[in-house]
Amino acid sequence: MRKGFLAGLMTMALALGTSATAGAGAQPVRMQQLASDIDAALLRLPYYDVFDSLGYQIGDHGTVVLTGQVRTPWLKSSAEKAVKRVAGVDTVVNNIEILPVNINDDRIRVAVYRSLFYDSTLDRYAMGANPSIRILVKNGQVTLEGFVGNEMDKTIAGMKARQVFGVFGVTNNLTIDKS
Repeated sequence: MRKGFLAGLMTMALALGTSATAGAGAQPVRMQQLASDIDAALLRLPYYDVFDSLGYQIGDHGTVVLTGQVRTPWLKSSAEKAVKRVAGVDTVVNNIEILPVNINDDRIRVAVYRSLFYDSTLDRYAMGANPSIRILVKNGQVTLEGFVGNEMDKTIAGMKARQVFGVFGVTNNLTIDKS
C-alpha cells in the first residue's frame, strides 16, 4: 500500500526534471532510474527516521536539489554525500533545513509519535523501517508529512497531533495514497 514519502515525490521530481524534446524517448526511463537510485540512497541513511523528512527535485544536467527538514547536521551532510555517489548525479544543491535543538520539541515529537502510532487506527503506518507518516516539530509547531490510506486516517492523525500538550499548531500535509 505504501510507496514511501520519497517515492511519492518522484512523480513531482520527474515532472520538474524531464525535458520534453523530440527524440528523447530514453530520457523518461533514465530519469525514473535516477529517481529510483536517489530514493534508495536516501532510504539507506542509517539515522533517517520518522522525525526527519527528505525530498528532492531532479534538474537538468545531473543536478539534484535536496529539500526537507532533519534534526541533525550529520543527516543533512550524509544525505548530500549519498546522493553525490549516485551514478548520473553531477551536482547536489543541499537545501535541507536543520531543525533547532529544543527539549520541548523533543518531548512533543515523542508524544505525537505515541499518540499516532500507539492507536489501533493508525498503528499500521508505523510498520517497517520507513514509516509512511513523518512527524516534524519546529518550536512547538507540528507538521505531518507522508501518506495515509484514506481521508479518515488523515483527519484522525491531525486531531491526535493537536491533542498533544504543548503543540501550538498542526499542519497536516498528509496525502491519500490511492494505490
